[in-house]
Amino acid sequence: FKGGDTCEYLLSSGRFLGEKVWQPHSCMMHKYKNSEAKNCLIEKHIVFIGDSRIRQLFYSFIKLINPQVKEEGNKHGNILFEDRSASIKVDFLWYPEVNGSMRQRIKSWTEGSMAKPHIIVAGAATWSIKIHNGSNEALTQYKINITSIAPLLEKLAKNSDVYWVLQDPVYEDMLSESRKMITNEKIDAYNEAAVRILNSSSRNSKAKVKVFSVSKLIAQETIMKSADGLHLPESSRDTNAMILMNVYCNKIMKPIDGSCCQPQPPLTLIQKLAFCFFTLSIIGYLIINLINRNNYRKNKSCTDLESGEEKKPAISTPNGSTLEMLLHSFCKLGLIMTYFYLCDRANLFMKENKFYTHSSFFIPIVYILVLGVFYTENTKETKVLNREQTDEWKGWMQLVILIYHISGASTFLPVYMHIRVLVAAYLFQTGYGHFSYFWLKGDFGVYRVCQVLFRLNFLVVVLCVVMDRPYQFYYFVPLVTVWFMIIYATLAVWPQIVQKKANGNCLWHFGLLLKLICLLTCIYFLSYSQGAFEKIFSFWPLSKCFELNGNVYEWWFRWKLDRYVVFHGMLFAFIYLALQKRQMISEGKGDPLFSSRVSNVLLFISITFFLTYSIWASNCKNKTECNELHPSVSVVQILAFILIRNIPGYVRSVYSSFFAWFGKISLELFICQYHIWLAADTKGILVLIPGYPMFNVLVSTFIFVCVAHEISQITNDLAQIVVPKDNSALLKRLLCIAGFFSGLLLFSAVQDQSRH
Repeated sequence: FKGGDTCEYLLSSGRFLGEKVWQPHSCMMHKYKNSEAKNCLIEKHIVFIGDSRIRQLFYSFIKLINPQVKEEGNKHGNILFEDRSASIKVDFLWYPEVNGSMRQRIKSWTEGSMAKPHIIVAGAATWSIKIHNGSNEALTQYKINITSIAPLLEKLAKNSDVYWVLQDPVYEDMLSESRKMITNEKIDAYNEAAVRILNSSSRNSKAKVKVFSVSKLIAQETIMKSADGLHLPESSRDTNAMILMNVYCNKIMKPIDGSCCQPQPPLTLIQKLAFCFFTLSIIGYLIINLINRNNYRKNKSCTDLESGEEKKPAISTPNGSTLEMLLHSFCKLGLIMTYFYLCDRANLFMKENKFYTHSSFFIPIVYILVLGVFYTENTKETKVLNREQTDEWKGWMQLVILIYHISGASTFLPVYMHIRVLVAAYLFQTGYGHFSYFWLKGDFGVYRVCQVLFRLNFLVVVLCVVMDRPYQFYYFVPLVTVWFMIIYATLAVWPQIVQKKANGNCLWHFGLLLKLICLLTCIYFLSYSQGAFEKIFSFWPLSKCFELNGNVYEWWFRWKLDRYVVFHGMLFAFIYLALQKRQMISEGKGDPLFSSRVSNVLLFISITFFLTYSIWASNCKNKTECNELHPSVSVVQILAFILIRNIPGYVRSVYSSFFAWFGKISLELFICQYHIWLAADTKGILVLIPGYPMFNVLVSTFIFVCVAHEISQITNDLAQIVVPKDNSALLKRLLCIAGFFSGLLLFSAVQDQSRH
């Protein structure tokens, strides 16, 4: 690694992903919209000075501010552009040669009270080669002229951003007769002279002219598509303009997916406190470990020479073991969180943009499906949606979602729609699982609620603190947390209707259905009343949890997208458990779920509906319209899959242990991918090993899965300590947790105030 200056990489190196997507070496480029460009360049004066190639770059740049601009006017004259709404001025000054005229113009900016441009983009050489027929005397004069201009540019670089654009190669076979003397050999000689002379007097100074050499690399790949062999095709010019925008604007706008030229964010107060806490935990664990080892040596069992009996070491007290387990868990967690921070907050590891191809998504899918089928085992029980089967379901869905994210497949609408069904299926399982538990067990105690909330939210709360991200940023956890509380409130509110009570009187079943209808009505109302929804979640401190970018719109959108599927999961659980209680289904090993005729009919209908949904999703043309229909129709494919998976007895009796293993850590995998597998908060890909994409994915995936598995174990260990079964101890823990969150809110308020 050459260091953390990603600006230098952005201006000098990179490669194409496919035909049009430029990937800078080591960092990510943000694609600026017109509004973002205007916000960045507000009240700025930008000057492009040079020949026709610089004029092309000028036009591509101003089209980022106003796409309606047309390339018209005097080609061999000055062109002025102004955006009055943002007070932006962008000028093109026609100076096709590096000569006395260009020097005089640049000198005028360094003298007197004349306003200096904020950004200067300069470059020229091909006219000198053409006019002087590629003579060596012209090159000598170019060196003399650029030597006289260099100190002026370096003086301007102290207060402005100055870029010298190196000359792009030409496609010699396409050049007209009047341009045949412009050869790549001559261009290389002029570029070499410019690079050697510029900044020669300020090698150790920060005020340097930035050499824009990346354009050469882009031109080498695309110049053969040029119309005349000299000027770049439009897509290449647009890429150069976007690079310029990233170099200047990333440090101002700080886009999440634009890591190039962004400085490392300073540590916040909460992050510093977290660092101190984890450091103390590590020190505390090491001290206790040393004490225990010392005690072990003293009490080491030894054979009594006289009696021949063995003396056993003293057994540590439960409190001591609990404290040791607590510190051990926080010690491991502290080291893991350090890795998280280094991967996605420090400028230590490289990051790259995603690039979607069909092969990058479908080949890994086929590979993991083959692995999953290979690890097939018999289930311990053959009930519908038994534990092993639901773990398997979560596992393969999570692996598909991970491949979807790393391959950037969200740009391909059919894949996006099918992934939306997988997310909905997770929520369906939330409704099914929690309803089944409360209906069968009738356990509405605080212990159960705290256990579920802790296991769902522990990792996300830690990441919010360490990575300085809002709770809503990890949108899936707030989603399942809120839905769990809605399920709990629906079933726990008076009258509490559970299976044991309903068995005594069938009317209780209607009472439960009435509760579910009320829930459906509330969901329907909130989904079509954005104002009411936002009012509920805009109250402090709820707003601190559900706001993203200053409002709760993102939370409303995420909730609305799968608003009915949890209800569908609850309803399915109710119907299935009622059929099971009345012995209307057969769940024996190898037996079909229903009679042969009914099973065959249902299986045919399920396969038909499953394929019908896939065909509809594959023909989606508009994401907005398909998202509108998704909440109502996603349950079709989910139910079809459940019936296909469970109707045949032999299918219901086996499961994939490979997928089930991943299913047990699916939540940790989903959250950890944000920072240690993907990068820039899921917008890019983490690069641990540059230059070897496949090897990099293998290494980063191995670490990522190990970390997710370790965090799952840490969460389970801490859940036993933080959420005890004893009510009085639990109450004390809850008071401590309330104090922790109160302190977090206080520090967050102080932090926000200091930022403003």
